[in-house]
Amino acid sequence: MDSSSPASPLPIAPHGTATTADPPPVAIAGRSLRFRIHLLLVGLMGLFIVALLAQQIEATRTSVREEIIAGNRVAGQLLERVGWVYRLSGPGALLEFLNQLGRVRANEITLRSDAGQELYRSPPPVYKQGRAAPDWFAHWVAPPPQRQVIRLPGGQLVVEADPSRAILDGWDDLMRMATLGGAALVLINVLVFWYVGRTLRPFKTILAGLVRLERGDYAARLPALPGREAASIGNAVNRMAAAVDGQLQARLAAYEAQRTLAESREIARQIEHHTEHERREMARELHDELGQSVTAIRSVANSLVHRLGERDAAGREMAALISSEAARLYEVMHGLIPRLTPLALDSLGLADALADLVGGARQRPGSPQIDLNTQALPAGLDAELALAAYRVVQEALNNALRHSGAARIDIAASADDTGLQITVEDDGAGLPPDWQRPGHYGLRGLRERLRGLGGELQIEGLAAPRSGVRVSASLPLVGPPATPAERPRT
Repeated sequence: MDSSSPASPLPIAPHGTATTADPPPVAIAGRSLRFRIHLLLVGLMGLFIVALLAQQIEATRTSVREEIIAGNRVAGQLLERVGWVYRLSGPGALLEFLNQLGRVRANEITLRSDAGQELYRSPPPVYKQGRAAPDWFAHWVAPPPQRQVIRLPGGQLVVEADPSRAILDGWDDLMRMATLGGAALVLINVLVFWYVGRTLRPFKTILAGLVRLERGDYAARLPALPGREAASIGNAVNRMAAAVDGQLQARLAAYEAQRTLAESREIARQIEHHTEHERREMARELHDELGQSVTAIRSVANSLVHRLGERDAAGREMAALISSEAARLYEVMHGLIPRLTPLALDSLGLADALADLVGGARQRPGSPQIDLNTQALPAGLDAELALAAYRVVQEALNNALRHSGAARIDIAASADDTGLQITVEDDGAGLPPDWQRPGHYGLRGLRERLRGLGGELQIEGLAAPRSGVRVSASLPLVGPPATPAERPRT
């Protein structure tokens, strides 16, 4: 992913990434949430309507019971008093009255003779004729049966309550309420379904953006979304994507820097191996070939000195000069070889090589007191590890001899389970203020060399009462393996 490319809004898919219509789970998730909200609303409204209808049924039941009981009682009392009036006139007058009265709305009136003959029955109801409420509803709201018998001379008048019309009125009211409630439920559900869908529509875009982020398109950004909540979520997602993208770019840059540093260290290590190899070859050539040649020249010159004797004073003087120059060349060569590579390290080990190095330093004119402690060094150290330790002591010792003006230099080398420790400490002038300026690559090169082996190098100035410099190095006993072709010969 190119971090320099501008962040793309969600509807635009950069370089093979998914668009908003790509992942089907987005639409499914949107419909699922919409369906759940809609189902919850339908359930709540359904419970409300059911409760309302139950309340209406209970109210109808109470109303019918009160109406029927009261109507039957009033009709019975009225007909009982009318029967007293018509008691002297006989059944004919009462029958004529009943025929004129007709049907009393909520009551069935029957006149029977003492012999059980039915003389009169109320006509059937004309109110909502031909209709009846369902049996379950009638059974639910019907009041207890109401029946009154009025005794008359020569017969009886029976007044029975008929709640069917009142129950039908209650049923019609219930159906009217249920119809209005159902229509309201449908209308509200349609409006809510539309509004919820409109509200949740931005979440499809949000989910699509999250899917793109999951697939690694961290440059994706959500467009401006309608609605306060959706806009807040979209802004949060964009901030998260920007933070993730920034951290990813930072980690990529850090990874590239680490990889470049590792490659540079590996190259430097290979160069160090090659340089040490070349130094070792040059030292061996100087020691074996040039050393033998110089020794041969000196032997021949000394032989000429003895043979010429007093016979040829000029030739004897020239031969002596040649022998002297050969001896000086031999000394210079032997002083140069340890600077190229410590040959004693191959055959004698680190302790003896350091002793040889310190011995040579002690022979310099005006050299300070140098103490060496290598009693805790084990035998058989890794050649590359031993060479790195030797170079640390060599560089620190040379710096102390050249620049510190120290009267005493302490060198200690030891090894334990944690690794190899080297310390070079002097009581000289201390570190100069500009010791870290560019151009001083000796100790810096050693630090990188030790880091390549898994070690560390520390340089610090000593505080009073003893001024000076302490160079400390630590190396693991098992370092990174060297290339066989570049491993120092033993």
